[in-house]
Amino acid sequence: MPFITDGEPKPVGSYPNSGIDVLIVGTGLAGLTAAIECVRKGHNVRVLERNDDINTAGDMYFMGLSATKFFKHWPEMAKEFDEISLHNAWIETFKHDGTRMIPPLKVADRLRDAGLNPDTPPGTFQMRPLVYKMYVHQVRRLGIQIQFGKRVVDYFEDEARGKAGVVTDNDERFEADVVIAADGVGSKSQKLVGGQVRAMKSGRAMWRAAFPIEHLDKNPEIKEPGTYAMTLTRPDTMIWVMNHDVTGSEKESWNHTIDADEVLANMDKGVGPSPWSSKYKDLIKLTPPNTIVNFELFWRNPQPKWASPGARVVNIGDAAHSFLPASGNGATQAIEDAVSLASCLQIGGRDNIPQSVRAHVRIRFIRNACAQKLGFSNAELLQDTDWSQVKLDPRKAQPKLPAWVWSHDPESYAYQVYDKVVENMKKGVPFDKDDSVPPNYPPGYRYEPWSIEQIMGDMKAGKTVDLGSGNWD
Repeated sequence: MPFITDGEPKPVGSYPNSGIDVLIVGTGLAGLTAAIECVRKGHNVRVLERNDDINTAGDMYFMGLSATKFFKHWPEMAKEFDEISLHNAWIETFKHDGTRMIPPLKVADRLRDAGLNPDTPPGTFQMRPLVYKMYVHQVRRLGIQIQFGKRVVDYFEDEARGKAGVVTDNDERFEADVVIAADGVGSKSQKLVGGQVRAMKSGRAMWRAAFPIEHLDKNPEIKEPGTYAMTLTRPDTMIWVMNHDVTGSEKESWNHTIDADEVLANMDKGVGPSPWSSKYKDLIKLTPPNTIVNFELFWRNPQPKWASPGARVVNIGDAAHSFLPASGNGATQAIEDAVSLASCLQIGGRDNIPQSVRAHVRIRFIRNACAQKLGFSNAELLQDTDWSQVKLDPRKAQPKLPAWVWSHDPESYAYQVYDKVVENMKKGVPFDKDDSVPPNYPPGYRYEPWSIEQIMGDMKAGKTVDLGSGNWD
């Protein structure tokens, strides 16, 4: 198969023009990655965004190594990513009441203790504003056309003409050979795709905030390492995240802010006999107004329908599979989706777009279902930590970061398995019975459908999340 990367950078111009017109809806991580990777793979790209600009606000998320491997093709992005990343960072772990459980260790030392290579971390926590600005710079360098203020209210496809498109709230119509729906959990594409999944309340939410660190000047002690819950301190920015029981004011929106007084009034509820540390409460008090987001956490079952009947519309990122923020995998899998889809379209060419879209979905579904389930397991660990065990073994407080997740290369994998996947689709081999393709999920795993209801039932019965067969470590 031509154009296999084999780890070598292949910048813009390495691939001939495919003649494929791609319309992307949404400028989140999935949409922006799809845009720049589709350009690199020779596709013609247009992007629609409902807002007046790309949203660069927010706090932090985890970006896994499997998602950032494609930066090797974009030297400007690789350089900027290195500049915004934290190097030689320290981590220490506390209980919510301020008791130190794991002493300060460099990230490299923690990786070494966990049996991982300190020179190849599974990923890094990044500030969302800095990552998005990096993407904006790349989009501008490429001259990618983004039309703002285009709120998509419907998707359609015309199989006879080999076209798909969208309709906006102003009754504008946009068409392309393939439409990539990267517009989040409420994507209108799901009506066409048939992948609408009912959201189930988890009973949990997250308070989270990011703000300039000078707001802490009134209490210099807060700047020192040693705040509790999850915090990230940079030279110029403080970020904190706190998981909590629902209080009634939360929404599934990154634009929904509340006052610090509401957090302070509720933060000790449900934490047991020991209240939160006064030091952490001081941090909340110093958080500036209109900064704290109260984000409700919903659970959604995995579903394999990511493409329309004619496979001219395809969902990626949260539109295809939503992750709990605590999973540390949502951003990673969204980027992987985009890289994989751009590659499959290039491999199949303009005459085989539906085939390539279906191959991409087949390549990605089981991996994402496993990553979603792993997210529940990690969320359970973070929420119900057994601190008596952590004292004996600090690894008991560390979420799983398995090699099958972070060592994966979605681009190389697409080139490796595309032909075999297509061959097996044509033979009618079910996606969950395809043993001829090397797995990009836990080795030895056999796919079994699962549901949130099943997991919730196990958790209520005091059982740990059953990940299933195979090696998840």
